[in-house]
Order: sequence, then structure tokens, then C-alpha cells
Amino acid sequence: MPKRGKNYKEALKEFNKAELYDLEQAMEIVIKTSKAKFDETVEVHTRLGVDGRHADQQVRGAIVLPHGTGKEKRVLVFAKGPKATEAEEAGAEFVGAEEMAQKIQSEGWFDFDVVIATPDMMGVVGRLGKILGPKGLMPNPKSGTVTMDVAKAIQEVKAGKVEYRLDKTNIIHTPIGKVSFGPEKLADNFNALIGAIIKAKPAAAKGQYLKSVTVASTMGPGVKLNPMKLGQ
Repeated sequence: MPKRGKNYKEALKEFNKAELYDLEQAMEIVIKTSKAKFDETVEVHTRLGVDGRHADQQVRGAIVLPHGTGKEKRVLVFAKGPKATEAEEAGAEFVGAEEMAQKIQSEGWFDFDVVIATPDMMGVVGRLGKILGPKGLMPNPKSGTVTMDVAKAIQEVKAGKVEYRLDKTNIIHTPIGKVSFGPEKLADNFNALIGAIIKAKPAAAKGQYLKSVTVASTMGPGVKLNPMKLGQ
């Protein structure tokens, strides 16, 4: 177990860690227990009743949160010709082709948060799979980051689009905003995310789908919600 600081221990006194809370209560507690000197990110950790080792039980997608994430995202677009121009005009910070792939490979360059690619560039981007994949940066059609409509993809990222996908322990970790958003905006973003995850339920999933749902700020303790009240 990592050693917990004084603020974390103080925060634990504010609520019962074993209790399952309603959404409104949970958001109030997360905000109240955020003790850091910076505006902490609020994350949702959703454990699903699926086995991600099976292709037909994978859960992955993307959604634009109603109030965004509170974080400016730098976009790298792999495109050529008119599509490269379109990407630049839509506000992408970096646009290019083979030279961008070379920069990532040879310089270990990662001054971007999201990668978008046109389908014809996937031959180039595919060679970066071992570098981008582990960082969750590999473009994917399911998340809308492999597309000919690069302008729309960039606009969605800038508006607060988040990806959700299972990790190896069948948990989805997703940011839903900043503590400064307040409980109502955080609850709106939470509902949008959980709604998307429920909609993405694989046909092969059996039994209880939402096993556990926890919200926490960057430095704060996790607050458990009652998954049975989340409309699954």
C-alpha cells in the first residue's frame, strides 16, 4: 500500500468508506474531500461484469461530456494534402505524416494528448503501435479517431471528448472534469459517461453489468456509489 498523506487521512474522516452513496452525495463528498492546492481532476472507476479477454465482451467507445473535462487537449493529426489543411484550420496543434512518425520514433516526442488519423495514414501510424498503444494514444475507428472527417474529430476532442475502455482488470478509468466544476456539472458528466457505458454493454455479458462504481479526485479517497441505482 502506498503511504497516505495527512490530507488523505483527514479526508477519510469526512465519510464512511464502506457505504454506497447516491450520486449527489458522492459528488458533494468528492468535492469536500479534495484537499490539494490545485484544481484536482475527478475520475470515475467502473468495474464491469465482463471478461475483457474475450473479443465479444470488450467495452470501448468515446463520448463528448456535456461540460467538457476542464483540460486543454493538444491534438496530433496524421493526414496529407487537403485533409492536412482541414486539420490545421480546425485547430490541430500538430499535423503531418511520415515526419511526425519519425519524430515520435527517434526523439521520443510526446507533446500531444490525442492522435487522429485519416484511414489512408494507418499504414504509417500502425508502425507506432508498440509506442502509442501502451499510452492509450493509438487511433481507433471505434473512438472516432480514425476518420476522414478530421475537422469534426478535432472539434469533439476540443469540446471535451473522452474515451472509455476496459483495462486488464475489467475496470474503466475515465476523467469527468475538475473539482471546480461543482456537484451539478460533475453529475451531468457522470450521467453522460455511465449512460454511454451501459449502452455499450456487450450482448455476451451475463449477470450484473456494473459491479462497482467509484468516484475520486486526484489526491482524494474513492467514494463508492450504489451501482444498482444507476439505471443498468
